[in-house]
Parts: sequence; structure tokens; C-alpha cells
Amino acid sequence: MKKSLVALSLAALVALSGCSAPAPAPAGNQAAPAASAPAAGQAGDVLAAVGLAGKTGKQIVDELDQAPDARPLPLRASVRYDHVLVGDGTNETKVPIEGDQFYLSIAPYASQTHECFYHSLATCMGEMQSADVHVKIVDSAGTVLVDEDATTYANGFVGFWLPKDITGQVTVTADGKAGTVPFATGPEDATCLTTLQVA
Repeated sequence: MKKSLVALSLAALVALSGCSAPAPAPAGNQAAPAASAPAAGQAGDVLAAVGLAGKTGKQIVDELDQAPDARPLPLRASVRYDHVLVGDGTNETKVPIEGDQFYLSIAPYASQTHECFYHSLATCMGEMQSADVHVKIVDSAGTVLVDEDATTYANGFVGFWLPKDITGQVTVTADGKAGTVPFATGPEDATCLTTLQVA
């Protein structure tokens, strides 16, 4: 009985973390499971408990993804289409990501990767940490959205705010090797891209 409870607790934690073998993208109008709405004051309490009080969704995403601290961070935070889900281990809350931008966090790799769907700002780790890369992101109409040198964060990811509801391709070059994969920024698309191998 105890083993079953422990297994269920671990499964719930892995599902929230986002950096695991994810469930397939929801089909049709099915929405991803959402946190229950926080009681009055609870959202602020959760954010205060993890040191994020007063921050917007975009500020939380940028701050946590670029944090130099070793993973896992002492909180839960998962990026979705229009909000970031933040938890303190007991309670969780949705913080809206205002505007028409979608956050795509990319973990290029040379030899080892992991499955991921919703990017976990607290637990996801990519292979190429603090690596110099060149990133080019082009939408399906041929518009260049990003074409710049970057350094992956301490977690092995590098993130970009892109227009919502588009498709296109991401190319990453590192040490003279490159890889290209498709991406999409719709409400049922991944915020975590771990399939781009530079080879």
C-alpha cells in the first residue's frame, strides 16, 4: 500500500515537472490538466513562498530558465501556452503570460537528450550547458524571427519569445555542426524542444 502511494506521488511530481516521457499532445479540444484555481490570496502566497512575488509570467520564465543554480530548483514551474504553472510543493498557481508571445526553450544536443513537452524551469537539464551556439528560427512563410549567437543557460537550454500560433523551423549550429527541426507555437504545442541534434 505504501509503495503504491509513493509511486502515485512520484508520478504526479514527474507529470508536473514536464521533463519526462510526456503524455501525447492533447487531441481536439481537450485541454491539458490544469491546476485548480487558487483561493483568494493563495496565488500571492505561492509566489512569495518561492521568491517570485510581484513578478509577471514572462519575468518568472526568463528568471528561472536563466538561473545559474544547479537543478532541481526548490520549486515547481512549468511553461504552458499562455501561463506558467508555479508550485511551492504544497500549492500551485497559474501566472498568466500576457500578450501574443509563446516561449520556446531549446536544448540542442550532440549525443544525449530526453523527452519533454512542457518545459520545466526547475528540473529540465539539457546536455550542452553554457555552450556557444548560433540559433536561426524561421517561420513557415520564410520570415527570419531569430538569427543570433547565444550561449545556452546553466540548464542546457536557450529560450526565445516567438509569435503565438505559427509553425517553422529551428536551426542550431555549434562547433561547426548543425541540426534543424520543426516547431509550432499553438495552444497544444510543446514549450520544450529537445529533439534538435547538432551532428
